[in-house]
Amino acid sequence: MAMNRQQRRYLQKQGDVSADGAPVATRDRTPRKTQQPKEQRTSPRGFVHEVRSELRKVVWPTRSELVNYSIIVLLTIVVVTAIVGGLDWLFGEAVLRLYDTN
Repeated sequence: MAMNRQQRRYLQKQGDVSADGAPVATRDRTPRKTQQPKEQRTSPRGFVHEVRSELRKVVWPTRSELVNYSIIVLLTIVVVTAIVGGLDWLFGEAVLRLYDTN
């Protein structure tokens, strides 16, 4: 079998060829099926307990931070809506003038 150095090194690492490039006796190539332990399901009570413990770790915003974030979101919505509405009107007028329809 003709192969270059890189192929030979790769096959040697895999254990398919010997140092001189001769094929090694075949080996069992069937994948082994490992039996994974079956996960136990969490009870509804345990689930609620885990959710509550995770929510205790959350850093909740203060009231002033919440108000500031809400104002920023509302202003952003208004600005983006105005930009999209303006562009819609502008392109609508351009198309109407292009086709000269009144």
